[in-house]
Amino acid sequence: MPGTHVLGRHQPASHALVHVSDPHFLAGGAQLAGRFDVAETFDRTLEAITSAHPSPDAIIITGDLADLGEPDAYRRLRDAVEPVAARLGAELVWVAGNHDERPVLRRELLDAAATEEPVTVVRDLHGLRLIALDTSVPGWHHGDLDDAQLSWLADQLATPAPHGTVLAMHHPPLPSHVPLFDILELRHQDELADVIRGTDVRAILAGHLHYSSQGTFAGVPVSVASATCYTMNVARPPAEVNGMDAAQSFQLVHVYPDTITHTVVPVTDAATADTFSEAWLERMAALTPAERLEAFSRKPGWRSAAD
Repeated sequence: MPGTHVLGRHQPASHALVHVSDPHFLAGGAQLAGRFDVAETFDRTLEAITSAHPSPDAIIITGDLADLGEPDAYRRLRDAVEPVAARLGAELVWVAGNHDERPVLRRELLDAAATEEPVTVVRDLHGLRLIALDTSVPGWHHGDLDDAQLSWLADQLATPAPHGTVLAMHHPPLPSHVPLFDILELRHQDELADVIRGTDVRAILAGHLHYSSQGTFAGVPVSVASATCYTMNVARPPAEVNGMDAAQSFQLVHVYPDTITHTVVPVTDAATADTFSEAWLERMAALTPAERLEAFSRKPGWRSAAD
């Protein structure tokens, strides 16, 4: 399997996560805003996930699962994702977003009581703890975490996990350069920082922005996955950023003992070269480190000034 060969200094990742965000499904397979075929793009996303990693530990979808909170929208999303997660042997983690409705989400995706209780999850992924928070606020689009959920999180983090903890939430605890997003940002970020700081939290996964972004919060790296439905065209002036049917993506998250990487994977159909292959990796693996450098690192025809 690609990635099992150790050709450099780092051993293979101990865990791999697929981070998807903002599918915004609608009942009846309707197009979002009458122009974005979110179901078709999500199907292509699932195909790309299957190709990009054959055995992730978890597929995490960080919110805005349905655009209007419709029961049929959740059922369609569940029917699309669950078979793929089962085939890959991956845990499936749903995270609530501002477009979601907690009672319907709980009933249709979790087979749980249809209540307004926060949708929180704790999963042990072979020693890596994954905690999903619910930053949605019933009836509103901004994000928040109340005292009860913060206290619950503190209790969970009181005991470290063998490989540390990854948090997943919809609203990122980061600033946005796009003016409208600060209206809908996460509230009580200082209180969340007080809970996280000094714990074993190694990364925060979020969505909401519809474009990829990275930063730090309470000393913890934050990675925002773009959306699968549509993305924000951040090439435009900040006040004129609007949605476009392009650049959809998800992220591959690789967990190593000393770091976590987040790779943006585009969902696109583009002509691709065939320079590298499993056979090429096998040939490189059979060489000594010095031979690999000579075969792949040496610039053709290069000679030093001393030569």
